[in-house]
Amino acid sequence: MPNQKEISEAIKILQEYLSQYRKTTLNRESKDKKRYSPYQTLISCLLSLRARDEVTEIISENLFQVAKTPEEMLKIPEKELKKIIFKSGHYNKKAEAIRHVSKELIEKFNSEVPDTKEELESIKHIGPKTANIVLAFSFNKQVLPIDTHCHRIPNRIGWIKTKTPEESEQELMKIIPKEYWQDFNGIFVLFGKKVCLPISPLCSQCPIKDYCKKIGVKNSR
Repeated sequence: MPNQKEISEAIKILQEYLSQYRKTTLNRESKDKKRYSPYQTLISCLLSLRARDEVTEIISENLFQVAKTPEEMLKIPEKELKKIIFKSGHYNKKAEAIRHVSKELIEKFNSEVPDTKEELESIKHIGPKTANIVLAFSFNKQVLPIDTHCHRIPNRIGWIKTKTPEESEQELMKIIPKEYWQDFNGIFVLFGKKVCLPISPLCSQCPIKDYCKKIGVKNSR
């Protein structure tokens, strides 16, 4: 079991180091006064799949100018919806997901976004990461949204040894102090994009290199 004191120290160092960078759209909206509704957070998360954060933010804002509720979303002609979200990539699949999720929310949840993981994941196109993002950012639930960075980096550091994000979520819940759960996703997404890159990480610039076992790192800068 990793030393929790060292984990806390590493996270504190990252918090301070990454304060120079702009947070991701969803993490920023969860802290700002102008917050997305749970529905907007959910839709923005669906749009973020395989898209750069700055693109997700622009597309989300453009879409929410037209529709902010499931009912309004379904009133948008499918062709028009695809046009609005085109630059986010994979727009056909995303349009299908947005329309299906909106329809399910209307028919099964009285147009409200449910606040339990089981109910969220019962809706097609909503996986564990998306469910946890909605729960954490919209309902302040004690969960850990785990994306590729949040799965990859703790394995590289040596905190966990897992093969899937789902396994990482369960193991990280055992070792990450709860006081950091709300910020964990934002910290590690930024860290993964700015320093701890998937290939050739910037180890010479890493503020927590003394805490890292560099598991699987073959080339670094």
